[in-house]
Amino acid sequence: MAIQVTLLSHSPDPLRSLYMAYRTCYSSLTPQQVARRIEDERITRETMEEFVRERLKTGHVSPLEQVWFEFAISGVSRAFSHQFVRHRVGISFEQQSQRYVTYKRGEFPYTVPETVRKAGMEGEMRELFERVGELYEAMVEAGVPAEDARFLLPNATNTNFKITVNFASLLHICDLRLCTRAQWEFRKVAALMRAEVMRVDPILGRMLQPKCGELRLGYCDETEKDWAACPIGRVRPHKEVLFRIYEQYRKGELQPLREEDWAAIEAAEEPEPEPAGG
Repeated sequence: MAIQVTLLSHSPDPLRSLYMAYRTCYSSLTPQQVARRIEDERITRETMEEFVRERLKTGHVSPLEQVWFEFAISGVSRAFSHQFVRHRVGISFEQQSQRYVTYKRGEFPYTVPETVRKAGMEGEMRELFERVGELYEAMVEAGVPAEDARFLLPNATNTNFKITVNFASLLHICDLRLCTRAQWEFRKVAALMRAEVMRVDPILGRMLQPKCGELRLGYCDETEKDWAACPIGRVRPHKEVLFRIYEQYRKGELQPLREEDWAAIEAAEEPEPEPAGG
């Protein structure tokens, strides 16, 4: 079963909600006055976007909790779900139950990772799961409750979610799960969630980035080994590089330009003057 992510609903005007929340904190105007200025366009969308971007740089998170998104997620594995539910703040989950849903004829949907296919072991995996399904069905027919028969089911078994998440939590999820170090299945789900937000509010959607994104930290805080192995590491500095530069600056140890550096600078030839009338 292919992974599917669908945005079911969201805050009616996410950017306006964010702006209103932030502006209430930083303005002598009442929220009602701010709202009227938005309605008569004295405050433009561009103004709201710029203000929200600047506030995000300060780390002021609580206003982000006032914007929410509601998603339907299907075709993910139980292995994914064990990681997903670790995001506990600002998100609520409803998940398909293996207690109350009994798989008919012992047939349960599951995910085969691409790495298993490349290793040439997909057939063996499917054969094993077919046997698991047969035993599951036999147990249920023998009177074993589905909640106990499910002890046979593997982490590959598919499950479904309906979730509601606020924007602060969604930013954090994307910080971690769009990183190339995240497992492929979670990266896929996070990317699909981002795509759904982009569809209805591109301004907020563009803010959903891995933590090294230019709108997030702007640098990598994983290990230097992982950074070196990252396919986008070349365009994102590692935090240790930044710290070393700052430490050199603090100690006054930044290397001065050398004579050969100046020679290279001064060796740049001036352009030839164009001939008269040219």
